[in-house]
Amino acid sequence: MSKPFLLRKMSHEGSSNLSYTLGPYPISESVGKHISLACTGRKECIECGREIKKTFQQGYCFPCVQRLAKCDICIVRPEKCHYHEGTCREPEWGESHCLIDHVVYLANTTGLKVGITKAHKTHERWGDQGALAAVLLARVPDRLVSGNLEVALKEHVDDKSNWRALIKGEVKEIDLLAERRRLLQYIPAEFEPFILPEKEVEVTQFHYPVQKYPSKASTINLDKTPEVTGILEGIRGQYLFIGEKALNIRKYAGYEVVYEL
Repeated sequence: MSKPFLLRKMSHEGSSNLSYTLGPYPISESVGKHISLACTGRKECIECGREIKKTFQQGYCFPCVQRLAKCDICIVRPEKCHYHEGTCREPEWGESHCLIDHVVYLANTTGLKVGITKAHKTHERWGDQGALAAVLLARVPDRLVSGNLEVALKEHVDDKSNWRALIKGEVKEIDLLAERRRLLQYIPAEFEPFILPEKEVEVTQFHYPVQKYPSKASTINLDKTPEVTGILEGIRGQYLFIGEKALNIRKYAGYEVVYEL
């Protein structure tokens, strides 16, 4: 039997053709093969490491959710960043993670969407989301500015992906550069200095190790089905496609599992 390990967000590499790693395993190499993923019943907070009965916010214990700046509402709603008000839970963390360059981008994941991320995490973010293509729109000095620009654009473009369409592999053809030009007219004057000239950006395309998508948007709940077996049909974003169902690995961060081929 393989040695148990704790689930974490899958990492990926490759500039265009992405390959993924699950724990210590190069999971992309297993596409097309029969796999087994079984929970041991143990869960551990991904921050403090203590054993817990239930995880919160994709892997944390409840005290860490209450204490950590990375678990505050401003992480999912960057326009609510309150560092400048002197109320950041962890000012030093905020300075190193939020008061740094961020980018605002457009992506085709399951249709056009706008998003933000740290400037040095762009490629990682796009692969984590399962984007088919993406292009930069602006580079800004901190998280709050990126969040405010995103809010200004959300009236004209979605800011979320359709997870059901992603699981089924539904594709929409989008000219990202044309959409980028269209959206420039809706950007408030205060953000214009941060817009990147079109000549300085390019559309990045992504290809995922998927041989077959599920026919229905059906997901696996590890709390109800602690052992999953079947053919690994593919990987995209943070989803494993096992048989006719999808498993969101990031959702179960902190769960101890055993992986077998």
